[in-house]
Amino acid sequence: MSKCEQCIVREFSSLKALNKEEILRIADCKSSYTIKKGEPIFSEGENVNGIFCIKDGVCKMTKLSANGNEQILKLITKGELLGQRSMISDEPVNLSAVALEDMEVCFIPKNEVMRFFNQNNQFSMNVLKNICGDLKEADDHLVAMAQKPVKQRLAETLIYLFDSFGTNPDKSLNIKLSREEIASMVGTATESCIRLLSDFNKQGVIQLSGKKIIIPDRDKLSKLTQ
Repeated sequence: MSKCEQCIVREFSSLKALNKEEILRIADCKSSYTIKKGEPIFSEGENVNGIFCIKDGVCKMTKLSANGNEQILKLITKGELLGQRSMISDEPVNLSAVALEDMEVCFIPKNEVMRFFNQNNQFSMNVLKNICGDLKEADDHLVAMAQKPVKQRLAETLIYLFDSFGTNPDKSLNIKLSREEIASMVGTATESCIRLLSDFNKQGVIQLSGKKIIIPDRDKLSKLTQ
């Protein structure tokens, strides 16, 4: 049995629609990489010409503003695919993907993926559903940035990190993000993020221990998102 058949990416992504023969084709044409923490998988404006399968690790999807500030739009973790939209639209990628920790990724060339897209209806539907889901997330993010106060956005971001990545035994978030990266996700200045985290700490909603953010009671934090 090929490693692609057992891979977590196949189980949780559009690739689950592929049959054994198609998976074996992927195994023959894919390239595997180790991406070190801080390194890009790809950069904004690059022609990727295929999709990346995230076998292990987490990366941040970022966009540079006109003044050079980095905005983190979402985090991508193992089991997910990167590059589907730009592959279908035949455009350069409009975001950068940068490793937050050491990652294991595989690359599948566009010509092979498009063969599956044209021949396997369920696979093509899965890809389109994922792209539609990304568009919905982008719409929700735009509305949140325009209408919700920073305090609420920070609480929602912490809840997202709690739900998506879990916690350590001491209830600290099981993902290591700098204060700058959290501020970038929230869409605010680092100083404002640090001040609000301190306020949350004083209110007993979270606990700060060095760089750790401890969430002892999710429900208590969740009240700040309403």
